[in-house]
Amino acid sequence: MSPEYKFKEIESKTQTKWKNLNSFTVTENKDQPKFYVLSMFPYPSGNLHMGHVRNYTIGDVISRYKRMKGFNVLQPMGWDAFGLPAENAAIQNNTAPAKWTNKNIEHMRLQLKQLGLSIDWDRELSTCDVNYYRWEQWLFIKLYEKGLIFKKTAMVNWDPIDKTVLANEQVVDGKGWRSGAVVERKEIPQYFMKITDYADELLEELDDLNEWPEQVKIMQKNWIGKSSGCEINFKLVELGEVLKVFTTRVDTLMGATYLAIAPEHKISQIASKKDKKIKNFIEECKKIGVSEAQIASAEKKGIDTGLFAIHPITKKNIPIWIANYVLISYGEGAVMAVPAHDDRDFEFSQKYQLPIQQVIKSDEYDGTKAFIGTGNLINSNEFNNLPSEEAQNSIAAKLEALGAGKKRIQFRLRDWGISRQRYWGCPIPMIYCKDCGDVPVKEKDLPVTLPVDVKMNASDIGSPLNNMSNFYSCICPKCGKDAKRETDTMDTFFESSWYFARYACPNQESKMLDDRTNYWLPVDFYIGGIEHAILHLLYARFFNKILSDIGLIKSREPFKKLLTQGMVLKGGTKMSKSQGNTVNPEELIDKYGADTARLFIMFAAPAEQSLEWSDKGIEGAHRFLKRLWAIVHSHIEKDFKKNNGNIEVGKIEKELNFKLNATIKKVTDDLERRNSFNTVISSIMELLNFLNECEKKEELPHSLKQKVLENILLMLNPFVPHITSELWEYIKPNTNIDDISWPAVEKSALVLDEIKIVIQVNGKLRGNMIISAEQKENQIKEKAIEIESIKKFIDDKDKIKKIIYVKDKLINIVIG
Repeated sequence: MSPEYKFKEIESKTQTKWKNLNSFTVTENKDQPKFYVLSMFPYPSGNLHMGHVRNYTIGDVISRYKRMKGFNVLQPMGWDAFGLPAENAAIQNNTAPAKWTNKNIEHMRLQLKQLGLSIDWDRELSTCDVNYYRWEQWLFIKLYEKGLIFKKTAMVNWDPIDKTVLANEQVVDGKGWRSGAVVERKEIPQYFMKITDYADELLEELDDLNEWPEQVKIMQKNWIGKSSGCEINFKLVELGEVLKVFTTRVDTLMGATYLAIAPEHKISQIASKKDKKIKNFIEECKKIGVSEAQIASAEKKGIDTGLFAIHPITKKNIPIWIANYVLISYGEGAVMAVPAHDDRDFEFSQKYQLPIQQVIKSDEYDGTKAFIGTGNLINSNEFNNLPSEEAQNSIAAKLEALGAGKKRIQFRLRDWGISRQRYWGCPIPMIYCKDCGDVPVKEKDLPVTLPVDVKMNASDIGSPLNNMSNFYSCICPKCGKDAKRETDTMDTFFESSWYFARYACPNQESKMLDDRTNYWLPVDFYIGGIEHAILHLLYARFFNKILSDIGLIKSREPFKKLLTQGMVLKGGTKMSKSQGNTVNPEELIDKYGADTARLFIMFAAPAEQSLEWSDKGIEGAHRFLKRLWAIVHSHIEKDFKKNNGNIEVGKIEKELNFKLNATIKKVTDDLERRNSFNTVISSIMELLNFLNECEKKEELPHSLKQKVLENILLMLNPFVPHITSELWEYIKPNTNIDDISWPAVEKSALVLDEIKIVIQVNGKLRGNMIISAEQKENQIKEKAIEIESIKKFIDDKDKIKKIIYVKDKLINIVIG
C-alpha cells in the first residue's frame, strides 16, 4: 500500500471497477424494497457548475446510503435538452441546435462520471430524442381528444427578444425569465392545458405531502389561490348587457363607486371603436405584460368609457373605467372597485378623483388610506351594523333572490398555455385544414419529427419551421386535402413534467409507460432548487394526475419526499460568469479529486441552506482525506501483535467502542431522518480524532482499531466512495465495500460501566458525581446527600422533602 494518497489513480481505478461490474445497473425486484432517488435533470449548457455538483452529490449520498441499507436503488440521469438557450448558442456558434446540444451532453456526461455518481446510465434519456418526445405527442393527442388540451385566442406574455410566448410563471419582475426583455401583451391563437380542472385536487392533496418543505407547499397554495366569494351581475345602462364581477368582499358592495375592466374586455373594445383616446390607451396597455407581477408593479392608469352600470341593490348608476391593473384572465376581467377598502382602488380613485364611500366602521379609517380589514357595516342601508361575516351571507342571499348574483369559488390558477413560437422544441402534433379546422395527427403517423439540420441566424424572425414547406406542407388526416402542419412547439416544461416516469422504462418502444413504472413510482426522494416550486413541481404534479387518470400509472403524486438545496455562493453572491466568481468543477477535480469536492460540498453547510465557497474549506477536506489515508496505511503497515480480542478490555477500549456505536447511531439518524449531511461528516471526523486520542494513551487491540476503521470507511462510503473503496481493499482484502451493509449499532456497547450525573438542589446545579451502571436508585440518592460539597446546601437532612432521580442524567434534592 502506497503511503501517498494518489487520488487520480484511485478515482480512475474505482470508476473503471464500477463500470466493469455494472455496479449501479438495476432491474425491478419485487422481493426487495425499492428506493427511487432523483435529482432534477440538467439543461445541457456544456459545463457543470458547482450548483450541479451539490445537487447530484446530495442525490448520490442518499442513493449509496440506501443501497447499503438493503434497498433496490434507482438513480437515473437525463437531459432537459430543448429550449431557447440552444437556439441562441447555435446562432452564436454558427451551428445547429441539435449538434450543439448533443456535443454538450457528451461533455457533461463525462463530467458527471468524473464525480463518481452511482447512476444507472442504461436509463439515460434526452428530451430532444424523438424516441422520448414522440410519446408526449401521443399524450397531447389523447388529452386533446378528452378536452384537456384546447385551442383559443388569448392575450399572452410576449417576449420581444426571444419572440415567443411565456407562461405567467416565466415572467419575473415584468421581464422574460431567460432574455430579461420587458414583456408585452399580445393576442394570438395557442394551445392550452386545462390545469384548472385539477385545481381543487392539486390544492387539497398538498396536505398529503408530509415530506415536502412547508415553504414549497405554501408557494403552491398561493399560486393555485382558491377564493370563496360572490359573482355579481351589473346591468349596463346603454348596451343592455350584463357585466359579471367576482369579489371576495361582497360585504363592501354598498361602497362600490366604479367598475374597472381589463383593456382586452369586450366592453373595452366596443368603447374603443367610438373614442380614439380609449383606443390609444388600450394600445399603450399592450406594452405591459399579462402577469400579475407586471401589472401590480406598473403605474395605475385608466380611462373613463363614458358607460354606466346599474348597482344591483341601490339601482344607482356606476361609471365603468378601463384600468391597466385589471387582468382579463382573472375572473371575468372586471372588478368592483371599493376605494375605501382596497389599496389599489384607493390609489386609482385618488388619482382620478373618483368618489370614496366608507362602508366598514373602523377607528383606523381617516380618509387618507384604505381600511382593508373587517368590521360592522355602515352606509349600507338594510345591512347596517351587521358584522362583515354575517353581511357576506346576507348580501349574497339578497343578490341571489334578485337574480343578480350567487356565491362562487374561484382560483387564481389559470390554464397553462403550452404553445411556443420557437424551433427547438417538441412539434405540436396538429394540422390545420381550411375545411376541417384543427385536426390531430393520426397515431400511426407519429412521431412528427423535428428537422435537426437547421442552422439558426440572428436575422431570423420567429421559428425557421415557418419557412420550411417540407415540414409544414401535409395532407389533412380527415379529408385528404392539402393542409398545414402546426409550426409551434411545446413549452419545454411539458418535457420535464413526466421524465421521472419514463426513467422506469426508457427502452419501451410500443407505449409511453409500462408496468415497470408502477414498481418505481412515486419517486422516493427528489432533489432540486426551490426556484422550481411553482413551475416544474406544480406541472409535474398535474401531469402525474393526468397519467394516473388515463390509466398509465397508479400513484397520484410524483414525489414522496422533496429536498430543496441551497445555492452555492462565492463572495456572498450566486456563482455566475457575469460576476466572474465561478469555480470550474473539472479543474477542482483535477487538482484535488472528486472525493474532496464531494466532501466539501456536503460538509460546508446544511443541504437546505446556501453554501459559501471556501478555498480553505476545499484544502481542509483534502487534508482530512490524506489523513484518513495515512491512518489506514499506518494500521496496515505497522507490525501489530494481532489478537482475536481474547484479552481483558480496558476502560479506554470500552470508551472507544461506546464512541463508535454512539457515532453509528447518530450518523444513521442524521442520514435517515434529518438529512443532516454536514453533521454526519463532523461526527465521523470526531470519531477519527477520538481514535487517535485513545491510541496516544495506550496501544489498542488490533481487532478493535480494525473494527473502528472498517466502520469509519463504511459510514464515509456514501460521501467519498473512491477512497473508501480503495482503502477497503487493503483493510478487508478480497471484498468489495459496495457489497457491505450499513453498520449496525451494538446496543450493549452503548451501556457504560460508569456514568456522570448532575446534582441539583431545588433545581440549581450544585455538583456532579460518578455512578456505577449497576447501582440502584436508592443507593444513588443516599450517595448524593453524603457528598461534602452538597451537604452545605442541605443543612439538615430533615428538611429534605423529596429526591427526584432522572435515570443516568440527574438528581434534584428538594428541601423546605
